[in-house]
Amino acid sequence: MKTLVIAEKPDMGRNIAAVIEPRAKNNRTYLEGEQYIITWAIGHLVGLAEPDAYDPKYKRWNLRDLPIIPEQFKIIPNPKTKDQLKVIGEVAKRCSHIVNACDAGREGQYIFALIQQQLKLRQPVKRLWISDLTAESIAKGFAELKDGVEFEYLTQAARARSEADWLIGMNASRAFTTRHQTLLSVGRVQTPVLALIYDRQKEIEAFESQTFYDVLAVFKQEKLEYTGTWQGERLTSQEKADTIAAKVNGKNGVIAKYEVKETKEYPFKLYDLTLLQRDANAKYGYSAKKTLDLAQALYERHKVISYPRTNSNYVNEQNIEGMHKALHMLKSTPYASMAEGAEPSRVNINNKAVCNPQRVEDHHAILPTLKRPGTLSKEEQHIYDLVIIRFLSHFYPPAKYKQHTVLTEVEGETFKTGIKELLSLGWKVLITRDKEQKKAKPSSKKGKEDEEEETQEWNDRSFDLVPDHPVHCKKSEVKEKATQPPKSYTEGTLLKAMESAGKSIEDEALRDAMKDSGLGTPATRAATIERLKKVGYITMQGKKITVTQKGRTAVELIRHAGVELLASPEMTGQWERRLNQISKGEASADVFMQNVQKFTISIINKVSSQRPAPSSLFGGDEDKAKGRGKRSTGKADAAARAREERPAKSALKSKTATDASSVRSPLGRCPRPGCDGQIIEGRKGYGCANFKTGCSYVIWKEFAGKNVTHAMLKSLLLQGKTQVLSFKNDDGSTYKGRIVLAADGNGKLSVQAEDTSASVK
Repeated sequence: MKTLVIAEKPDMGRNIAAVIEPRAKNNRTYLEGEQYIITWAIGHLVGLAEPDAYDPKYKRWNLRDLPIIPEQFKIIPNPKTKDQLKVIGEVAKRCSHIVNACDAGREGQYIFALIQQQLKLRQPVKRLWISDLTAESIAKGFAELKDGVEFEYLTQAARARSEADWLIGMNASRAFTTRHQTLLSVGRVQTPVLALIYDRQKEIEAFESQTFYDVLAVFKQEKLEYTGTWQGERLTSQEKADTIAAKVNGKNGVIAKYEVKETKEYPFKLYDLTLLQRDANAKYGYSAKKTLDLAQALYERHKVISYPRTNSNYVNEQNIEGMHKALHMLKSTPYASMAEGAEPSRVNINNKAVCNPQRVEDHHAILPTLKRPGTLSKEEQHIYDLVIIRFLSHFYPPAKYKQHTVLTEVEGETFKTGIKELLSLGWKVLITRDKEQKKAKPSSKKGKEDEEEETQEWNDRSFDLVPDHPVHCKKSEVKEKATQPPKSYTEGTLLKAMESAGKSIEDEALRDAMKDSGLGTPATRAATIERLKKVGYITMQGKKITVTQKGRTAVELIRHAGVELLASPEMTGQWERRLNQISKGEASADVFMQNVQKFTISIINKVSSQRPAPSSLFGGDEDKAKGRGKRSTGKADAAARAREERPAKSALKSKTATDASSVRSPLGRCPRPGCDGQIIEGRKGYGCANFKTGCSYVIWKEFAGKNVTHAMLKSLLLQGKTQVLSFKNDDGSTYKGRIVLAADGNGKLSVQAEDTSASVK
């Protein structure tokens, strides 16, 4: 009898067949050769059954029927792909052995396990475990097939992940939805991610900008000129800043302290999926899902990169030879000039920045394969460029700099200067050759202008300071600055936060240690972000992620219910760590599931005692859980079901899910007497949400040459005035003042000068 090979997708199946059965007959849904029959899944062919499969009463969403905790989870075929499942069952009858050739990861293992369970396949199983789909890797993988039982722990972890998501997603979503009469999707991973975004947005809205002043001085020593920043407590008085600037202007000074040290900047780590998604978002604005899809196409269809769904930035010793071969291959591609300048000896088994087997689990970092790229789409080319430049950078020496730190003293005042003098570009020569990277460079330095002490880069000249010679203060000036609020999440920065379970970790070693306890996995994070968009919890404003009113209310209801764990990034990250331990045989799947069941019961108990929320808290146009009594059609979406928790599909067809951008978040209470409405943002102003019932209160966004920001609006609504701002008179002179909100409830603004009687109305 023959051996059945089950790949995850058709392209993968055909790639495998081309190597192990090149003359196989193509039967459309499978390929058959002399020894092997090769067929495939199409993602998830089988998924967990909906609640009504256990009891028809669950067709209606009823709080009294919760919690739903099956003794044994049922699985059902996806109706859309049941024909392909039937094909696998039929060809399996003619085979004595099976090779699991699904993606080499937790989700691929689960896809195969469900097919095996549904079809009751009893044949011995071998596992194909490869990191790329080149002919060489496939041939080597089949020569070194592993025993299927070696992956039993990984299967247990995959089942535990899916069943835990089902328990919490089904129960919590039904509980909050029925209690508050508004569709609320709740999940083990999606809710903590939503909480991260919510907390950041609250920080931004609560932020009050403070004005301060920097005194800058330009010093000259013979032909050398450099700039220093005054050192001392932050200056909040312009008068004091002006006094210091005038005091030192035109005076001579001395070098109080001068330090020089050579520094090196090594190449950034090889890509894992999350790092690749972050860079693609920062440079090209690609969503996490788009980058994953492009990387998957480069791996699966074009076969030019290794397995992309990896969380490792390192390689094993056996990958070093392949990296050298890939370098040689690139010399006959458009990357030839970059590849020719590479030094092969730099990538070796002793280079721990590249080769670190202890840090490689299922898959090594993303690498180019030995296949030359053919015709790629523009977007695929962008992702491939990122992978190639990151790969080649490790064959180049580090960039070298001289770091100069200077303290200059004039008239008793001290100024600090930081100079980063380029000695050699090293690997950064690759960036200068990449025109698009060059264009993107300035964006990576945003925020430095807000620092009190900015390091100046000297890339085209040397900094030749003589420390025992005097200097002359050529000029001085005062710069007005303002403290900046935290930045809104982009998909790139959100992925970073998910990777570290919301902890702000700058230390690379600590961040790596947190990878096992991040929110979700590299393969599922993109789907989680897309899920939050789909259910109307978040919207995109350019690259920025914003929480909708529905998303805000969801987080607040969950926290106020006393189930903080459900919205806790750190605790949910610990669950992910436990799943990782289960996959290694270091923890029990049964104990994990017992804890999830206990937590599910506590959610139901606490939500049951919560007061129902008024409909106005959900943004006004929500679908109030209508359809809770209709039959769920979620069975038709088994692939999505297995990856993410979801309540009944019929209940997800809310207007917010399809038009999330229409939901506007409240920014404060309407000041008009007798009105209990909320102020929301419009195109030209901030108005009352009760405009449909007659409230015409509005604060215009532009006034006296200023844009009224959210922080300024909050100060106006709470305190009746803003922080001190700078305004211009008609003659071009400036004065200090505050924007003041009239107390009579008409939204009228005026400027109240701080130092004169002048005002603008």
